[in-house]
Amino acid sequence: MTLPANDPALRSWVPVPDGSDFPIQNLPLGAGSWNGGPPVPMTRIGDRAVDLSVLAEAGLLDGLGIDRTAFDAPVLNPLMAAGRPGVRALRERLSTLLRHDNAVLRDDNDLREEALVAVDQVVMQLPVAVGDYTDFYSSRQHAYNVGCMFRDPANALLPNWLHLPVGYHGRASSIVVSGTPIRRPMGQYRSAPDAPPAFGPTRQLDMELEVAFITFDGNALGERIGTDRSEDHILGLVLFNDWSARDIQAWEYVPLGPFLGKNFGSSMSPWVVLLDALEPFRTASPEQDPPVLPYLRQQGPHHFDIALEAAIATADGRETVICRTNFSNQYWSMAQQLAHHTVNGCNVRCGDVMASGTISGGSPESFGSLLELTWKGTRPLTLHDGTTRKFLEDGDTLVMRGHAGGRGVRIGFGEVRGTVLPALPYL
Repeated sequence: MTLPANDPALRSWVPVPDGSDFPIQNLPLGAGSWNGGPPVPMTRIGDRAVDLSVLAEAGLLDGLGIDRTAFDAPVLNPLMAAGRPGVRALRERLSTLLRHDNAVLRDDNDLREEALVAVDQVVMQLPVAVGDYTDFYSSRQHAYNVGCMFRDPANALLPNWLHLPVGYHGRASSIVVSGTPIRRPMGQYRSAPDAPPAFGPTRQLDMELEVAFITFDGNALGERIGTDRSEDHILGLVLFNDWSARDIQAWEYVPLGPFLGKNFGSSMSPWVVLLDALEPFRTASPEQDPPVLPYLRQQGPHHFDIALEAAIATADGRETVICRTNFSNQYWSMAQQLAHHTVNGCNVRCGDVMASGTISGGSPESFGSLLELTWKGTRPLTLHDGTTRKFLEDGDTLVMRGHAGGRGVRIGFGEVRGTVLPALPYL
């Protein structure tokens, strides 16, 4: 799809540093507060956040099919009521206003100073009020690796995995914005396969390098969304760290799946990169064998070429990159995930978050979790300061970044980070 706002030749009157994740071709959406005010919808270009409530008050965002009051809301949900056509029109309008040859905002000194804020002066919030959260399990390599660790490698993939996007319903209340510390969780675990259960702080705190999509209002209860319409219901993508307590998870997950090993915290990047901004970076979906059932068939490329990396920062602030992978390493596309999620009539609502599951590639350095990178703790990683990690330690900060690039344009997500705090004493 050709959209004017995607033109790689576009330039802005706002200075954009070389290598920035946020050129004029990006224009993500988020919610932030500054100067002691309440959070409002924002976009970002370079090192500046743009307060959309100011632009709306000046009448610059009229005629888009978006109620002006939506630009005063603390989250994006009211704005998202306009659906993908309304958000597309908003992005095109912002692109026009920020284009180098458009004087409307550029030459209005008072309005420009009121609307544009240095990003380091903005406190970012969760971009949406999350209604429901689903975590998928869509990387074949990740599923294979985990199967090899806990089962016979000959039967690493369970019989259903190649036939449907496996997923589970997570806990929306513990999704937090980037920068929020994560408290080490406590729970039951076993110290050996035949040992009785013990209770205490997890000894195997892990990260999961994921990408999540956020939905518009979808289908009514009892109806479904097909793969041909799935992307019309997707606002955009965020980076997502689904923190995991592997020892707690291993003891509890049979027969109903993850519970306390997962629901203590998930971290989300603050800027939602719109699906339209990623349009130039579509890539072919993998061949699926055996062939999928008719409701999961899709036409055209529904995967996206997005480079991802994760790093551990120690107390001195220095980082060690521990993995590099790509969002295209999914077997199941977002279109298939949403089609499967709704094929039974489950309704999808505005602000729902659906995460990819751990994204792992075919080489050891591209594995998206410490469980895989250290092969369940048997191959510790060495950090820049000479210390080693099997799993995350108190004081570690986990940082994830991602971007799509090509044709002289870089569309990035910024980062999602969280620092591990010690477990609270159990009384």
